[in-house]
Amino acid sequence: QVQLVESGGGLVQAGGSLRLSCAASGSILRITDMGWYRRAPGKQRELVASITYGGTTNYADSVKGRFTISRDNAQKMYLQMDDLTSEDTAVYYCHAEIIAYGATGDYWGQGTQVTVSS
Repeated sequence: QVQLVESGGGLVQAGGSLRLSCAASGSILRITDMGWYRRAPGKQRELVASITYGGTTNYADSVKGRFTISRDNAQKMYLQMDDLTSEDTAVYYCHAEIIAYGATGDYWGQGTQVTVSS
């Protein structure tokens, strides 16, 4: 069974930093594109950042210069979030396109809460 598990959320003051992690597990052959999404209260889910298998990154305008997405060869992805503001308060979700034995498809983590106090 393929799973994505996020960690690293929490409460931080404005201007602070957090690092989110996403770990994939299961009978995985390859993970292609990965990304972080977020849903703020009363808003729709939005793409925060994405990274391809080859390492090409893409960021939402609102986080450019403050957030950094990365991934390693151990099926893990990270989101370094610096200079956080109250506008970054949301539940953050990990997403991955996974090729797996009998379970290829899009996968989502359960979400991790990030709260930025002003």
